[in-house]
Amino acid sequence: MKQFIDKVVIITGGAHGIGKASAIKFAEEGASVAIVDRDSQDGEKVAEEIRESGGVALFFYADVSISADVQKVVGSVAASFKRIDVLYNNASVYMAEDGAVTDIDEDVWDNTMAINLRSVFLFSKYTIPHMLKVGGGAIINTSSSCGIIGIPNCDAYSASKGATAEITRSMAVEYGPMNIRVNCIAPAAIMTPMLRLSNLNSTTFDEERFLKLRSPLRRYGKPEE
Repeated sequence: MKQFIDKVVIITGGAHGIGKASAIKFAEEGASVAIVDRDSQDGEKVAEEIRESGGVALFFYADVSISADVQKVVGSVAASFKRIDVLYNNASVYMAEDGAVTDIDEDVWDNTMAINLRSVFLFSKYTIPHMLKVGGGAIINTSSSCGIIGIPNCDAYSASKGATAEITRSMAVEYGPMNIRVNCIAPAAIMTPMLRLSNLNSTTFDEERFLKLRSPLRRYGKPEE
Protein backbone atom coordinates (compact mmCIF):
# COMPACT_ATOMS: atom_id res chain seq x y z
CA MET A 1 0.00 0.00 0.00
CA LYS A 2 1.41 3.36 -1.03
CA GLN A 3 1.78 5.80 1.87
CA PHE A 4 0.92 9.12 0.23
CA ILE A 5 -2.08 8.47 -2.01
CA ASP A 6 -4.22 11.63 -2.29
CA LYS A 7 -1.55 13.69 -0.51
CA VAL A 8 0.08 16.82 -1.94
CA VAL A 9 3.74 17.55 -1.25
CA ILE A 10 5.75 20.73 -1.83
CA ILE A 11 9.50 20.21 -2.14
CA THR A 12 11.77 23.24 -2.37
CA GLY A 13 15.09 22.80 -4.10
CA GLY A 14 13.56 19.87 -5.93
CA ALA A 15 15.59 20.07 -9.14
CA HIS A 16 18.75 18.43 -7.80
CA GLY A 17 20.28 16.25 -5.12
CA ILE A 18 18.23 15.28 -2.10
CA GLY A 19 15.23 17.32 -3.29
CA LYS A 20 15.11 15.51 -6.63
CA ALA A 21 15.46 12.08 -5.01
CA SER A 22 12.74 12.97 -2.51
CA ALA A 23 10.37 14.17 -5.23
CA ILE A 24 10.75 10.89 -7.07
CA LYS A 25 10.28 8.85 -3.88
CA PHE A 26 7.18 10.78 -2.77
CA ALA A 27 5.68 10.29 -6.23
CA GLU A 28 6.42 6.56 -6.10
CA GLU A 29 4.45 6.47 -2.85
CA GLY A 30 1.43 8.03 -4.54
CA ALA A 31 1.83 11.74 -3.71
CA SER A 32 1.16 14.60 -6.09
CA VAL A 33 4.43 16.52 -6.04
CA ALA A 34 5.03 20.25 -6.46
CA ILE A 35 8.70 20.76 -7.32
CA VAL A 36 9.97 24.25 -6.51
CA ASP A 37 13.30 25.58 -7.73
CA ARG A 38 14.88 28.47 -9.58
CA ASP A 39 16.46 26.04 -12.07
CA SER A 40 13.54 25.79 -14.46
CA GLN A 41 15.24 23.48 -16.93
CA ASP A 42 16.23 20.75 -14.48
CA GLY A 43 13.10 21.24 -12.37
CA GLU A 44 10.89 20.60 -15.40
CA LYS A 45 12.98 17.53 -16.20
CA VAL A 46 12.33 16.05 -12.76
CA ALA A 47 8.61 16.70 -13.08
CA GLU A 48 8.56 15.14 -16.53
CA GLU A 49 10.50 12.09 -15.30
CA ILE A 50 7.88 11.56 -12.60
CA ARG A 51 4.99 11.94 -15.03
CA GLU A 52 6.60 9.52 -17.49
CA SER A 53 6.74 6.97 -14.65
CA GLY A 54 3.02 7.36 -14.03
CA GLY A 55 3.24 9.86 -11.18
CA VAL A 56 1.79 13.33 -10.72
CA ALA A 57 4.15 16.29 -10.60
CA LEU A 58 4.26 19.97 -11.54
CA PHE A 59 7.21 22.34 -11.55
CA PHE A 60 6.96 25.84 -10.06
CA TYR A 61 9.66 28.47 -10.47
CA ALA A 62 10.55 30.52 -7.40
CA ASP A 63 13.34 32.35 -5.69
CA VAL A 64 12.64 30.83 -2.29
CA SER A 65 13.98 33.88 -0.47
CA ILE A 66 11.44 36.28 -2.03
CA SER A 67 8.06 36.55 -0.33
CA ALA A 68 6.11 37.36 -3.50
CA ASP A 69 7.52 34.28 -5.26
CA VAL A 70 6.71 32.04 -2.31
CA GLN A 71 3.16 33.33 -1.95
CA LYS A 72 2.56 32.86 -5.67
CA VAL A 73 3.84 29.29 -5.62
CA VAL A 74 1.91 28.25 -2.51
CA GLY A 75 -1.27 29.77 -3.95
CA SER A 76 -0.73 28.05 -7.29
CA VAL A 77 -0.11 24.67 -5.65
CA ALA A 78 -3.25 25.00 -3.54
CA ALA A 79 -5.26 26.01 -6.61
CA SER A 80 -3.87 23.16 -8.73
CA PHE A 81 -4.22 20.34 -6.19
CA LYS A 82 -6.90 21.72 -3.81
CA ARG A 83 -4.85 20.89 -0.72
CA ILE A 84 -1.32 20.81 0.76
CA ASP A 85 -0.35 18.02 3.14
CA VAL A 86 3.45 18.02 3.29
CA LEU A 87 6.06 20.76 3.04
CA TYR A 88 9.68 19.75 2.60
CA ASN A 89 11.88 22.82 3.14
CA ASN A 90 14.92 21.42 1.39
CA ALA A 91 16.28 24.35 -0.66
CA SER A 92 19.82 25.18 0.44
CA VAL A 93 22.97 26.80 -0.84
CA TYR A 94 26.61 26.52 0.11
CA MET A 95 28.63 29.39 -1.29
CA ALA A 96 32.28 28.81 -2.19
CA GLU A 97 33.07 32.18 -0.62
CA ASP A 98 31.91 30.94 2.80
CA GLY A 99 34.56 30.62 5.49
CA ALA A 100 35.52 31.84 8.94
CA VAL A 101 33.23 34.55 10.30
CA THR A 102 36.00 37.15 10.13
CA ASP A 103 36.53 36.46 6.42
CA ILE A 104 32.97 36.19 5.09
CA ASP A 105 31.64 39.06 3.01
CA GLU A 106 28.35 40.40 4.29
CA ASP A 107 26.64 39.62 0.97
CA VAL A 108 27.67 35.96 1.27
CA TRP A 109 26.26 35.83 4.80
CA ASP A 110 23.00 37.52 3.75
CA ASN A 111 22.50 35.33 0.66
CA THR A 112 23.15 32.14 2.62
CA MET A 113 20.66 33.13 5.31
CA ALA A 114 18.08 34.19 2.75
CA ILE A 115 18.04 30.88 0.90
CA ASN A 116 18.71 28.48 3.76
CA LEU A 117 16.71 30.07 6.56
CA ARG A 118 14.37 32.78 5.28
CA SER A 119 12.90 30.25 2.83
CA VAL A 120 11.94 27.97 5.73
CA PHE A 121 10.15 30.88 7.38
CA LEU A 122 8.37 32.01 4.21
CA PHE A 123 7.18 28.62 2.99
CA SER A 124 6.04 27.60 6.46
CA LYS A 125 4.25 30.91 7.01
CA TYR A 126 2.22 30.64 3.81
CA THR A 127 1.73 26.85 3.69
CA ILE A 128 0.56 26.17 7.24
CA PRO A 129 -2.83 27.89 6.75
CA HIS A 130 -3.57 25.48 3.89
CA MET A 131 -2.60 22.51 6.07
CA LEU A 132 -4.93 23.68 8.80
CA LYS A 133 -7.79 23.73 6.29
CA VAL A 134 -7.38 19.99 5.70
CA GLY A 135 -6.90 19.09 9.35
CA GLY A 136 -3.10 19.00 9.63
CA GLY A 137 0.03 17.96 7.84
CA ALA A 138 3.76 17.51 8.12
CA ILE A 139 6.75 19.79 7.64
CA ILE A 140 10.32 18.57 7.13
CA ASN A 141 13.20 21.03 7.38
CA THR A 142 16.70 20.21 6.14
CA SER A 143 19.46 21.16 8.54
CA SER A 144 22.95 19.64 8.35
CA SER A 145 25.44 17.86 10.56
CA CYS A 146 27.45 21.10 10.61
CA GLY A 147 24.45 22.86 12.10
CA ILE A 148 24.64 20.45 15.04
CA ILE A 149 28.36 19.81 15.63
CA GLY A 150 30.10 22.62 13.76
CA ILE A 151 32.60 22.37 10.91
CA PRO A 152 35.29 25.01 10.32
CA ASN A 153 35.39 27.41 7.37
CA CYS A 154 31.68 27.41 6.59
CA ASP A 155 30.34 29.67 9.32
CA ALA A 156 27.46 31.18 7.32
CA TYR A 157 26.19 27.77 6.22
CA SER A 158 26.64 26.34 9.73
CA ALA A 159 24.76 29.24 11.31
CA SER A 160 21.87 28.90 8.87
CA LYS A 161 21.58 25.19 9.51
CA GLY A 162 21.82 25.55 13.29
CA ALA A 163 18.99 28.07 13.13
CA THR A 164 16.98 25.67 10.98
CA ALA A 165 17.21 23.04 13.72
CA GLU A 166 16.05 25.56 16.33
CA ILE A 167 13.09 26.89 14.36
CA THR A 168 12.05 23.28 13.84
CA ARG A 169 11.91 22.74 17.61
CA SER A 170 9.87 25.90 18.09
CA MET A 171 7.44 25.12 15.26
CA ALA A 172 7.00 21.54 16.49
CA VAL A 173 5.79 22.82 19.86
CA GLU A 174 3.68 25.56 18.31
CA TYR A 175 1.85 23.51 15.69
CA GLY A 176 1.88 19.98 17.12
CA PRO A 177 -1.41 20.59 18.96
CA MET A 178 -2.89 21.63 15.60
CA ASN A 179 -1.96 18.24 14.09
CA ILE A 180 0.99 19.56 12.10
CA ARG A 181 4.14 17.56 12.79
CA VAL A 182 7.40 19.46 12.27
CA ASN A 183 10.66 17.54 12.06
CA CYS A 184 14.21 18.19 10.95
CA ILE A 185 16.80 16.03 9.24
CA ALA A 186 20.52 16.77 9.47
CA PRO A 187 22.37 14.95 6.70
CA ALA A 188 26.14 14.74 6.74
CA ALA A 189 28.18 13.73 3.70
CA ILE A 190 25.56 13.16 1.01
CA MET A 191 27.06 13.12 -2.48
CA THR A 192 25.23 15.92 -4.27
CA PRO A 193 26.30 18.68 -6.68
CA MET A 194 26.43 21.12 -3.74
CA LEU A 195 28.81 18.86 -1.80
CA ARG A 196 31.16 18.76 -4.76
CA LEU A 197 31.33 22.56 -4.66
CA SER A 198 32.30 22.64 -1.00
CA ASN A 199 35.23 20.94 0.72
CA LEU A 200 35.87 18.53 -2.14
CA ASN A 201 37.39 21.42 -4.10
CA SER A 202 39.79 22.38 -1.32
CA THR A 203 43.44 21.40 -1.68
CA THR A 204 43.64 20.98 2.11
CA PHE A 205 40.56 18.76 2.42
CA ASP A 206 41.39 15.37 3.98
CA GLU A 207 38.61 13.20 2.58
CA GLU A 208 39.56 10.01 4.43
CA ARG A 209 39.72 11.77 7.80
CA PHE A 210 36.45 13.57 7.10
CA LEU A 211 34.58 10.34 6.42
CA LYS A 212 36.02 8.64 9.48
CA LEU A 213 35.05 11.52 11.76
CA ARG A 214 31.70 12.52 10.27
CA SER A 215 30.12 9.39 8.79
CA PRO A 216 29.36 6.24 10.82
CA LEU A 217 29.26 4.25 7.55
CA ARG A 218 32.66 5.65 6.51
CA ARG A 219 31.35 6.61 3.08
CA TYR A 220 29.31 9.26 1.35
CA GLY A 221 25.57 8.85 1.46
CA LYS A 222 23.35 8.88 -1.61
CA PRO A 223 20.46 11.31 -2.12
CA GLU A 224 18.08 8.35 -2.45
CA GLU A 225 19.00 7.23 1.05
